[in-house]
Amino acid sequence: MESRAKALGHPIHQMLIPFPFGLLSTAVIFDIIYLFVDTPSTADTLALVAFWMMASGIIGGLVAAPFGLIDYLAIPTGTRAKSVGLLHGVGNLFMLVLFAVSLWLRYSAPGPAHRPSTAALAASIVAFLLAGVTGWLGGELVDRLGVGVDDGAHLNAPNSLTSDDAHGDARGSVI
Repeated sequence: MESRAKALGHPIHQMLIPFPFGLLSTAVIFDIIYLFVDTPSTADTLALVAFWMMASGIIGGLVAAPFGLIDYLAIPTGTRAKSVGLLHGVGNLFMLVLFAVSLWLRYSAPGPAHRPSTAALAASIVAFLLAGVTGWLGGELVDRLGVGVDDGAHLNAPNSLTSDDAHGDARGSVI
C-alpha cells in the first residue's frame, strides 16, 4: 500500500524520521562520552549539547508521528503489517516518553549545563535501545512488507528473520 501522506511523490513519514533518530542517537553518544570526560568544561559542553539534541529529536519525532499514524490507519486490519505497525508506533511513543523523562530530569538539574543524573542517563540509554527495536520494525514495514511504498505490497510477508523470501518459501517457519 502506498503512503497516504506524501510530498512530491514520497512518503513524508519516511522523509522525516532520520532527523529525530539521528539527533536522539547522537545525544546518547554524547551522554556516553560525557561519562568518560574528566574536564568539567568539556563535560558541561557535552551535557548541554546532548540536552538540546534530545529536545530537538523529541520535537522531530512528534512532527513525524502524525504522518506515520496516517499511514498506519490505512493498513488493512488483520494483516501482519497492521500488527507490526502497532508495535512500531506504540514502541516509538514509549521511546519518546523515555527521552522526554530524561530531558525533564536534565532540565531539573542544577546549573546551566543540564548535567544528566544516573536516572536521566538510564532513561536515554533504554530509549536508545528501544529506538533500535522500533527502527527495525519500521524497516520491516517498509522494506519487507512494502508499507508506504507500493500498492502491490505483500502486507502479510513473513518476518525477515525467519525467511529470505517475502512469500515465506525459503527458510522455514513463518512468524
